[in-house]
Amino acid sequence: MPRFEGVYVALVTPFTADYEVDYKRLGELCEWLISQGVHGLVPAGSLGEYATMTEEERARVVETVIAAAAGRVPVVAGSAAPSTKQAVAWVKHAKEAGAAGVMALPPINYRPLEHEVIAHYEAINEVGLPIIAYNNPHDYKVDLTPQLLARLSKLENIVAVKEFSGDIRRVHDILTYTDLEVMIGVDDLSMEGPLFGATGWISGVPNALPKEGVELFGLARQGKVKEATDLYRNLLPLFHFDASPQLVQSIKYMMELAGFPAGPTRPPRLPLPEADYEAIKHAYDLAVNRGRVQPAT
Repeated sequence: MPRFEGVYVALVTPFTADYEVDYKRLGELCEWLISQGVHGLVPAGSLGEYATMTEEERARVVETVIAAAAGRVPVVAGSAAPSTKQAVAWVKHAKEAGAAGVMALPPINYRPLEHEVIAHYEAINEVGLPIIAYNNPHDYKVDLTPQLLARLSKLENIVAVKEFSGDIRRVHDILTYTDLEVMIGVDDLSMEGPLFGATGWISGVPNALPKEGVELFGLARQGKVKEATDLYRNLLPLFHFDASPQLVQSIKYMMELAGFPAGPTRPPRLPLPEADYEAIKHAYDLAVNRGRVQPAT
């Protein structure tokens, strides 16, 4: 059985109006998502604005989510950091706090050589917590190709990959060349991924629409192509916003539309232009009304 199976929500971090972490709201968000059937929670990722947090805030966010989950669903903490030493420290914290695993980027500050990428993961591997390697060649300078993943998969604690390249062919190649679980990492491949072997989805938009996300992924895993396609086509315009650099502002606005506001984003992320919010609103209406919306003009 896959270790990290199903829909894992990459959590936003709720903030108050004066940009303080709203830990109470974070706990409420976890409770709501679990009640809607999500299979796991991922705090302190890019969508969670980890890079804007102090060490104390980030540690408390992870601890808050683990406490809120209370063993009902696994928690996988983000471990990205400027140095290998810092990343290892976050993996150790996650292990001590009771996380089920970590989501680990390669070195993020420059374009490392292959042996540096491997050394980075070797150091994280030594902590002894299951690792989901995170491949995001669009926002960082490393592409964890299937061939490189084949080498990394020899490390005993690397068990899965969050695949964010946007190329569905990668799922096939990873499953051919490695024994890793594949978790789709971008929302607008959340139907194609499970149809072709992905067993998990680290998702963004399901912060706002968890029930729909769980339904879609389940239909695709079951091979119910027509039912999955009917739902997916209504959700897809909304899912495209997850692949944008402005995904945090976009998804927090979706949560506001869904009646579960999570506050502002921390600067340097600022409110979007009004036209962007109008486009998100139209896509949201399309998703929740299952296509019964007039085309945008």
